[in-house]
Amino acid sequence: MLGEKSMNKYNVIYSDISGSQNAVMENDGITIRLFVGNSIFSGRDFDSLELSQDEILNGEPKYTLNDGVLCGCTLQFGIDVKLVVDGICTNSVVNVMLILGTPVGNGGISEESIQLSLSHAGKTYTGKGKSGWFEGELEEIQSQLPNGVYIRSCINCMYSDYSPYGHGLFGSMMCFKNIKDEYVKVTTKDGFWSVHDRYDRLVQETYVCDDFIRRTKGVGYRG
Repeated sequence: MLGEKSMNKYNVIYSDISGSQNAVMENDGITIRLFVGNSIFSGRDFDSLELSQDEILNGEPKYTLNDGVLCGCTLQFGIDVKLVVDGICTNSVVNVMLILGTPVGNGGISEESIQLSLSHAGKTYTGKGKSGWFEGELEEIQSQLPNGVYIRSCINCMYSDYSPYGHGLFGSMMCFKNIKDEYVKVTTKDGFWSVHDRYDRLVQETYVCDDFIRRTKGVGYRG
């Protein structure tokens, strides 16, 4: 868990123009590291994984990079999460399909899409893959789950929110557990500015801590 620096490891299928191979991803709740062959990429988000600068300087990288950041590939992996079913916490997995396109002239990449899925009780719940955010995909899955079933993670926590300025693909949720009473009184975007810069830390959507309380509608900037 974040703070305790617990290390989570995911088996990854890495695919690019050369084919597919097995890889490993490590996630300590802050930094993500992707190990492909003998190469290591690291960053705070799945679309900002940078190749070691030494490897870039010592020869032509065998990967597609956009200003040193991995692209031109597909990553498939699963993230362990907790699923609450009628009050009982169980283990589940959010399956991730991330497509990172190739560099284009404006400094971006030709495509970036993410699709998530989760299986429960013999049925698979899948996001539409249209939102472009972990947030949107997880919320689509949650909306499909039966009553009494929810993902126990920061995406569903009472004390988590996003900045009105925008956020990344993954891992930029603001945690307000340090000012719980004040945060839960915020119900508008204008009101949110009074707490905006006083969050405890940034957390990943799939992280969870002991302060988790299921979110109710109408709180904070997210509403």
